Amino acid sequence: MIESISHSNDQRGIAPQPSRKLPVLGSSLLLLAVVGFSAIETTSAAAQPATDADAAQAPASSADAAEGVEAPEPTASVDVAELMAEGPLPDIVIGDPNAPVTIVEYASMTCGHCANFHENSYPTIKTDYIDTGKAKLIIREFPFDPRALAAFMLARCTQNDAQRTAMIDVLFDQQDVWARAENASTALLNIARLAGFTQESFAACLNNKELQEQIVATQERGQQEFGVDATPTFFVNGDKYAGSLPPDQIAAIIEQKLR
Repeated sequence: MIESISHSNDQRGIAPQPSRKLPVLGSSLLLLAVVGFSAIETTSAAAQPATDADAAQAPASSADAAEGVEAPEPTASVDVAELMAEGPLPDIVIGDPNAPVTIVEYASMTCGHCANFHENSYPTIKTDYIDTGKAKLIIREFPFDPRALAAFMLARCTQNDAQRTAMIDVLFDQQDVWARAENASTALLNIARLAGFTQESFAACLNNKELQEQIVATQERGQQEFGVDATPTFFVNGDKYAGSLPPDQIAAIIEQKLR
């Protein structure tokens, strides 16, 4: 079973850093696990490291950080019932399903700003809001490229929700290791072995056409129904925010929703 990896912290007051906009993958990137897993060997242009401004010191408490910080304005809003309606894949909820604040994140596993959020903002948000029952997080797949698609598939092929969440943690933490590796399949296999995969189960997962289609359908739904065109994109109780929100800003958004 994969163990959660501790993360570094982010800097207060940094403006959100949206990633590049991207097209939908579409069915042309399905069946990536062909002979030698060649489709995931293409180096991902999307797997760019976060900027230097993305990595610095975070406050000890998100709630403290939110004091005096104005929540950014959402760029749009969507109907919460439609956002939470059943999609191609079941949502995996991190936190109390009955928490009053719902954060839906559309992410790509090869997105540097997504990794930045999970390394620098997520730990304090989890401690102050998710673990205390005030907020819950749902991560939805929006892969940039075949490598991101493969990583999401492996996370979905783990044995339970906790392992899927831990797998995503590790994949973001070790993004430099596999997303920009010359041999991505070997790098991903090495990580997957920590979750109990064998060479055979690894290949079977990446050859699961139904799962591939479900992940692509999740991405297409995000783009077509909710206007997602870049990662990370967050919906907080239906309000849309794009970019890797630093801890104080996402804390301010959550505090605003809790009033």
